[in-house]
This record gives sequence, C-alpha cells and structure tokens, in this order.
Amino acid sequence: MRNINNIKKAVLVSIVLLLSFFNSNAQQDPMYTQYMFNTLAFNPAYAGTRDMMSLMALSRHQWVGFEGAPSTQTVTGHMPIGENIGIGLSLIHDKLTPTQQTGFYFDYAYRLKISENSKLSLGLKGGFNHFQLDVNQLLQAAPNDDALNVANTSKYLPNFGLGLYYYSDRYFIGFSIPKLLENKLVNGDAEILGEGGSEIRHYFISGGYVFNLNEEIKFKPSILARLTEAAPMSMDINANFLFKEKLWLGAMYRLNNSFGAVLQYQFTPQFKVGYAYDMTNNELRNYNNGTHEIMISYELNFTKEKVQNPRYF
Repeated sequence: MRNINNIKKAVLVSIVLLLSFFNSNAQQDPMYTQYMFNTLAFNPAYAGTRDMMSLMALSRHQWVGFEGAPSTQTVTGHMPIGENIGIGLSLIHDKLTPTQQTGFYFDYAYRLKISENSKLSLGLKGGFNHFQLDVNQLLQAAPNDDALNVANTSKYLPNFGLGLYYYSDRYFIGFSIPKLLENKLVNGDAEILGEGGSEIRHYFISGGYVFNLNEEIKFKPSILARLTEAAPMSMDINANFLFKEKLWLGAMYRLNNSFGAVLQYQFTPQFKVGYAYDMTNNELRNYNNGTHEIMISYELNFTKEKVQNPRYF
C-alpha cells in the first residue's frame, strides 16, 4: 500500500511540474500568504516606506507531505535615504523539484509627497535569477517518459522590474511587474519572448485599508491579485484584526485554490513574528497536509526622529 501511495505521489508530482514549468501559461513567481508584510519581494516601490531600516525573513513550505513540493525562503531589507529615496535588497530561494531558483535583486524607490498624509513611491528592481533544472529527479519517477527528454540546465538570468506604491498611514494601493524580461529557461541561451519553458511576466495589484472599530481593535481587509498574459487571474483576499496594537488575527481565501489563517504578534515595537497556514480546496487536498509559512521581522531606527504614525503594512 505504501508503494502504491508513493507511485501516486510521483505521478502527481510529475503532472504538476510539467504543467508548471513547461507550459508557457503557468504562474511561476512564489506565492505568499503574508504578502502584506513581504511587499518588497514583488514591488520595488515599497523600499523605504516604513521610514526606518526594516529586515524580514520568511520561510514558506507548501503542500507539506507532498514529495517534491514547493518551498520558498525570502530575506529582504530596506531603508530610507533622506526624505525621498528608499533602497532595498531581496534574496529569494524557490524550490520545486526538479527546479530551483535563487534570485538576488536591488531595489530603488523615489517618493513623491501627494498630500499631507499620502505619498506615491516609484520603484525599480534589478538583479538576476540563478535557475537550475535537474531532470534526473523526474526520471526517477517516470524513466520512460519522452516528454522529459530535456537536458539539465544551470544559468544566470538577468532581469529588472518596476512598481508603483501609493500609501498613507491608513491605506495602500500597489502595482508592479517584478520581472519584465521573459528569459528562456531551457533549450538554449536566455532569450526574450522564448517558447515554452520561459520566465513568464507577472503583474501584481495590491491594496488594503485599516478601519478603527474601537480604541483597541482595528480591521484591515486587503487583496493581492496576480495576473499573467494567458493564465487565469489569482487573487488573495485577506481580513485581519489587530488587537491592542499587538496581536494580528486573520483569515485568507485564494480564489479557486485555498483558504487559511494568519497569526502575528508584535513582541516589541521593533520585533514581530508571524505564522500562516493554508489548505488547498482542489484535488491536491488529498495528497498534502497544508502549507506553513513563518515570518520574522525586525526594524531599526538610526535617526533621533520618531515615526509619527504607526504602520500597519
């Protein structure tokens, strides 16, 4: 019985991987349940918007119990320089057997004051992805599959992106394209607008608002939509409650995909820890134990000036 289950998992892994990496319509960029606290990973305009040095580490383990399932580790850091400039660094390692990618990007943002309480940030992102494909890991599950007749690949893929981020202490609206170039991943050198097996351009739209329910409870709904040129739209809808400026409790729903919960605690004004759990509501739910995501953030203020308003995103 155990061998039969392993065979089922191996076949299912192969199907998922083929759909994900050799279909030009697939969505490839990592997903995050706690995206509202990990905005720099997909929008360079977020750099410097927290008005102090902000460091964040996140580890996401998707479809736990599913052999070869995706896992993503992200480390970001950003800070303001003067009144109008923000800079940041993003390091993202994403693994889904038989591929893995490690991206290193520099973020630059310029902020314009729109009103007394709102700003518009314009961002640029530049760097590279190190893409690796190990077909041998798939051949172990399907040794006679001609569709896997692809050479192992290891290549560095330069890329750049852009973003907009309009915000105040109560709301935010963002738009970004973190990777503008559609580099070819396999079968030859990196090319723009290559055939199947290429990096696909993703468009991100985000937004959120903070409501005061009373003196001790705040409510923050938010959304994140991911779009590609030829794939169905993916959208996360979140509803979070903040209690006494310390404890975040919330729920999320990803359209036609999954649902889950978010828990975060602000131990000090600088230090915060978050945990999220989501579970698929499609045919994969019978083959995994859900997705776990842990986030740690720490902030340092090197200036003598205090931040005027608390930040909720």
